[in-house]
Amino acid sequence: MRDAERIVAAVAAALERETLVNLHEFPLQLEIDTGVLTMEGEVEHIMAKKRALEVAAAIHGVSGIVDRLRLVPARPMGDGEIRDHICRALLAETLLGGCTIRAIVKEQPEVLRAATQPEDGRIDVEVREGIVVLDGAVSSLSAKRLAGVFAWWVPGSRDVINGIDTATADDNDDEVVDALRLVLEKDPFVDPSRIHVGCRNCWITLDGVVQSAAERHAAEADAWFVFRVDGVTNRLLVKE
Repeated sequence: MRDAERIVAAVAAALERETLVNLHEFPLQLEIDTGVLTMEGEVEHIMAKKRALEVAAAIHGVSGIVDRLRLVPARPMGDGEIRDHICRALLAETLLGGCTIRAIVKEQPEVLRAATQPEDGRIDVEVREGIVVLDGAVSSLSAKRLAGVFAWWVPGSRDVINGIDTATADDNDDEVVDALRLVLEKDPFVDPSRIHVGCRNCWITLDGVVQSAAERHAAEADAWFVFRVDGVTNRLLVKE
């Protein structure tokens, strides 16, 4: 067996063992070229996407990954509808109150709100075949992460590419925790007062007691949606 075939077989075997990845209902196409693995196909949810990428990256011989994994949308939506949902959320968010917000329509920017000061930042929103591309620059990592989660929350989004720059270069676990706490406060399906968030090396731990299995799932999904989160240990208990 050639090295490329051996590596692809090892990745496929590891994905078969991963409980969050369902290759039988959502088969993936795997190809490798000089150590760079291309992963293509649809996955069930954000947990499956991120775990598939982590599992593949850990295989010996994989030096890089081209991510073409897309979520099955919760409901069909056109690109314009997805873009409008995201832009409305960004415009309504007080943390982003000073930002210029632009919708990119047919490669042309449409200014929805202009910043009064250049340092207030800018967020561009473009959607192509359900794939959201965020660009621009904001003042904090929390603002970047929150914008990304707003994009993931739209039920028609299949992937989010968060290319927003920040003035803050020093990213760390505390920054991730701050952003996730902010996200949980924004999520109407979650009571953040019942949830304790921990983070080590971008791996989130959730502890506490929640009212329902749906709330438990929503909190975990929120954690996975946050930019740079590599894993989630969900120890939330459901109140009996």
